[in-house]
Amino acid sequence: MPPIDTPLFGLLLWAAIGYGLGSIPFGMIWARVMGLGNLRDIGSGNIGATNVLRTGNKTAAALTLLFDGGKGVVAVLLARAMAGEDAVQVAALAAFVGHCYPVWLAFKGGKGVATFLGLWLALAWPVGIACCLTWLAAAAITRTSSMAALVAAASSTVWAILLGHGTALLLGVLLTLLVYWRHRANIARIKAGTEPRIGQKS
Repeated sequence: MPPIDTPLFGLLLWAAIGYGLGSIPFGMIWARVMGLGNLRDIGSGNIGATNVLRTGNKTAAALTLLFDGGKGVVAVLLARAMAGEDAVQVAALAAFVGHCYPVWLAFKGGKGVATFLGLWLALAWPVGIACCLTWLAAAAITRTSSMAALVAAASSTVWAILLGHGTALLLGVLLTLLVYWRHRANIARIKAGTEPRIGQKS
């Protein structure tokens, strides 16, 4: 991890900014704007792009993916432009937590895959691209979004080491653990063979 140079107040400020950006529930917003109803009553009830896709509206799903990833990018780039790398990593972690546990939705948010990928693209774009390609390959093979997410998350720390971004290793481990924690129900369904395929309505 990078040296801690930012004062505590500054780190708390960037944690608040990151959390605020991450907690914007774009899946809920786009579903409402496009008249798709309440995502809590659709499919898995999750607010992420995979569940939006289960409505059959690919445009809404693509927008959710873009904006959920984008809020991670914005959190990192804002912190990087105005503070040090320690604040950048704090903002990144807080943005991910904000997506998973948004105060606006009683702390019941998404699973963070798009935000995870967006964060890595902004933190270290070679690692981000490698994670995205890993997700695509795993999705193509398994046709299961959650499995692709788990593989991509697990690969992130390996890519960080191989591509020379070891200062983000601790952050990567924390993000990966959170991804796995948020996917614990999916992991149980994968083991049981009942996990829905990509685009499958449930």
